[in-house]
Amino acid sequence: MNKASITSLTEKDLKNKRVFVRVDFNVPLKNNVVVDDTRIRAALPTINYLKEHGAKVILASHLGRPKGKVSDEFRLTPVKVRLEKLLNENVIKLDDCIGEEVEKAIAEAKAGQVILLENVRFYAEEEKNNPEFAAKLAKLADIYVNDAFGTAHRAHASTAGIASYLPAYAGFLMEKEITMLGKALSNPTRPFVAIIGGAKVSTKIGVLKNLLAIVDTLIIGGGMTFTFLESQGLGIGKSLVEKEMLNTAKELLEEAKKQNKNLLLPFDTVLAELPESTSISNKDVPVNTPVPDNLMGVDIGSLTINNIKEVLKNAKTVIWNGPLGITENPLFAKGTEEIAKYLVEITKNGAITVVGGGDSVAVIEKLGLSEGFSHVSTGGGASLEFLEGIELPGIKVLKDK
Repeated sequence: MNKASITSLTEKDLKNKRVFVRVDFNVPLKNNVVVDDTRIRAALPTINYLKEHGAKVILASHLGRPKGKVSDEFRLTPVKVRLEKLLNENVIKLDDCIGEEVEKAIAEAKAGQVILLENVRFYAEEEKNNPEFAAKLAKLADIYVNDAFGTAHRAHASTAGIASYLPAYAGFLMEKEITMLGKALSNPTRPFVAIIGGAKVSTKIGVLKNLLAIVDTLIIGGGMTFTFLESQGLGIGKSLVEKEMLNTAKELLEEAKKQNKNLLLPFDTVLAELPESTSISNKDVPVNTPVPDNLMGVDIGSLTINNIKEVLKNAKTVIWNGPLGITENPLFAKGTEEIAKYLVEITKNGAITVVGGGDSVAVIEKLGLSEGFSHVSTGGGASLEFLEGIELPGIKVLKDK
């Protein structure tokens, strides 16, 4: 990683300094209670490091989509409650994120205390990356730390604009994201395998093109499979297809041949009438067999599962983004779950495994496998853009080493 991280800041640099930390506390709530604190826990190493070095830790985040207006539904009070339990200490929660009252509260806080600002998206200027608003945020602090990889692809005031006014560093989570994803893309231990799933080719085409040039094997699964299959003239019934992406899919398959790359599509599929069906119509149907008009592909079949495992057996680096079936329905999650479990096995044997994407992460968390991967990315859209080779605004603004 060529960006400066907070590890380069000593106690002398941090003692009694005000450190503005952009975190990603956009967590799910139910009845005003945090139901998944993964993102909060992910920020703890950075928070604790700054606390232990005597800084005043000023936390800023968005929550939901309040669209530039104050909304009680999107206040960060439930986050404060959960954060206090995790830190086992009081957190100062403010009712705003800029202004004289906020500045006064921070001035009165003691070294090592944690201050949580109110939702930055209560101001429309945040998402517009308004310079005046960024300057008001910067006025609260001496140092800026970005530990919110999940929003690093957004050029907002608290993720990018503020760095125009303060020295900017990566937090531990941001550092790990850049290091793990960056190494996989720039200097992977080979064989390097990428598994890309999900519903649509259109949302992943940039990633597919970028990875094709880097990987040894590219495995494609999920709903996007059927756009590739139809581009080859195979009957797909009422499976999901993006007609406007058929030529793009065909071109990618041709490019794989030109580059002499191993691009794997499923060999067989599981069929059902609807994504929400309560039963499977047919299992392990070869993809070169036309799918009946009343059925659709909902998961990869057993032959495909075994073939993917065979490829992964010798892999040294694996990036996985996107489910291989309609995992919202437990009946159609078998392929994704089987591959997730197998990735944990090869991680134990020394492979580097990196998983990203909200749906993929949801599956491994449901199975309790998060600790079994080398790295679980906290960024959905940010992970995708990083894998596409796009320089993210929230990373670009950080100081170089």
